[in-house]
Amino acid sequence: MKQNTRRIDTDLTVIGSGLAGVAASSFALGRNIKTAQAGNTGALAYTTGYFDLLGGLRACGGVSICDPWEGIRTLRKTEPLHPLARIAEDDIRASFEEFITFLDKCGIAYGKPGDRNLDALTPAGTLKKTLSVPATMQAGVDAFSRKAQCTIIDFRGLKGFSSRQIVANLQNDWPQLRAKRIIFPEIEQGEIYPEVLARALEVPDNRAKLAEAVKAVVSDAEAIGMPAIFGIHAPDKVMADLQDRLGIPIFEIPTIPPSVPGIRLREMFEQIFPQKGLTLIPQQKVLSVDLQEKIIKLDLKDNYGPIHINSRTVILATGRFISGGLEAHMEGITEPLLGLPVTQPASRNLWYEKHYMNKEGHEIHRTGIEVDEQFRPLDREGKVVHHGLFGAGILLAHQDWIRGRCGAGIAVATAYKAVQAALSFLQPTAA
Repeated sequence: MKQNTRRIDTDLTVIGSGLAGVAASSFALGRNIKTAQAGNTGALAYTTGYFDLLGGLRACGGVSICDPWEGIRTLRKTEPLHPLARIAEDDIRASFEEFITFLDKCGIAYGKPGDRNLDALTPAGTLKKTLSVPATMQAGVDAFSRKAQCTIIDFRGLKGFSSRQIVANLQNDWPQLRAKRIIFPEIEQGEIYPEVLARALEVPDNRAKLAEAVKAVVSDAEAIGMPAIFGIHAPDKVMADLQDRLGIPIFEIPTIPPSVPGIRLREMFEQIFPQKGLTLIPQQKVLSVDLQEKIIKLDLKDNYGPIHINSRTVILATGRFISGGLEAHMEGITEPLLGLPVTQPASRNLWYEKHYMNKEGHEIHRTGIEVDEQFRPLDREGKVVHHGLFGAGILLAHQDWIRGRCGAGIAVATAYKAVQAALSFLQPTAA
């Protein structure tokens, strides 16, 4: 049976469904830009939910920093091509504030970013410098800062999250931390998974049973931490209900990926974007992009057949290797969708340093595409590839987001700038 091609005309198409892609779409909706979003599965489900701005500096050997804003000022001197070094501080602050406000209105609350990094807990029992955490995790930051008497709960059968490991690793810094293991209600044996527990806790009766199980083993704590399982679609309400039942502050700690906080974000965007008028084509890879003078043509398909998009502008937010924005081959690293040149080490032998924990990191982690001051991709001669094409996120060159602990910062801030530039292209008199 022949399938009809669906045709979509739009002002902006965002290619990519990771954090940069969804941030770009949220900013576009806030500016009433007619927008479509497509792209292969992004890495959103793998995020901890923490929004890092800048947690480490290459110039300092990757050592954690407390003041991300001072860190960015240092970046402008030591790494002027780093994406965050090319964005004004006011724009970075505005991007975080707008994105977090959008999330809050959609049902996932985050703490307002401040002037200092927070010390947030990891599932390994270490601390991570981050700028903003979900409201469901804020009590953990607060409890650590005041070294409160706190109990970490885990569950029999849950892999990858050990309250005893967390306590052991934090014991010197947090002497009043304790560990307890309980059985999750109605699950007596077998392996269990955070997403399953989170969906179970959306049922009030399961929350009541969990609260009783926790009360049975915790009597003198000032705060209680658990793996990130406080529901999928209404985490703040789930947490509030559990907290009322227990009578003391509670908080989540991220688990190993894929994590519930990331799944929450992904499912929320997939639900909210179409409601706000965005044309969403989820979980589908863009097959081709044709950069014409006045229009950009994109082709892809889903289970219902071929899709053809005519778009005045495009934001490329395809990520790096995990999500397919870059590909590594024996002869080098390529950008597969448009064939854009990729800034990379001169030879494959220079991708990695001899020592895995090298203080300077590995050069392969700094590969990516070049962009101008309007975040438009450049060709090999340094010329703009297309005035309606923009780039955002970790696809951009000259940054090691893992070592710099700045993945969310790069995603949100560059998406903000790319949308601003796209709007200027679409409405030049309004710029």
